Amino acid sequence: MSPRAYRMGQRQSDVDETRARIVRAAREQLTEAGTLSLDAVARRADVARATVYYQFGSKPVLLEAVCDALAAEGGLARLPEAFTLADPWAAVDRFVEIMGGFWAVDRACTRRLRALAALDEEVGRVVGERDARRREGARVLVGRLDGVPQDAAALLFVLTGFEAFDALAGEAVGPGGDLRAAVPAATRLVRRALGAPAEAAG
Repeated sequence: MSPRAYRMGQRQSDVDETRARIVRAAREQLTEAGTLSLDAVARRADVARATVYYQFGSKPVLLEAVCDALAAEGGLARLPEAFTLADPWAAVDRFVEIMGGFWAVDRACTRRLRALAALDEEVGRVVGERDARRREGARVLVGRLDGVPQDAAALLFVLTGFEAFDALAGEAVGPGGDLRAAVPAATRLVRRALGAPAEAAG
């Protein structure tokens, strides 16, 4: 490797590390303060405000990066599994399981993020776009099922949302507990709401 290539690789590594540090700082800021100010994130990440702007350009882009980090840690890359299973009810079960794992990755940050989405238009737009993808996934999965209620897609969307898992896990594991504990209850609710046949309900 030439010295120039090494230096370029090192610079890219430094940029990637700085970017990751800013995203971590944004998550911490959301969790602890329930707000997302680029100035506050810069201070927390120990970088200049200009560095945050250079890396992300705007608050929505930084939010997208935070959401992408949560998705990567939460295993959302596994979602295609749910759409390739031959048994449509098994596909729904897998969708519920994967969403439970995703919501569990950083319960406190996600709770703050979704609360802020109701108050801040920019945050609401980022969260809303991601919810729209889950809504579409629910629609596709429900389209494979026979004899389900007319509002089955809406029911699946609601019952795989953060708020549903957060509420279901509340009594069992407390406010800081692992939301994956709510997966069995969420699965039962989804099956009953969508009218799963006895053999599928297990």
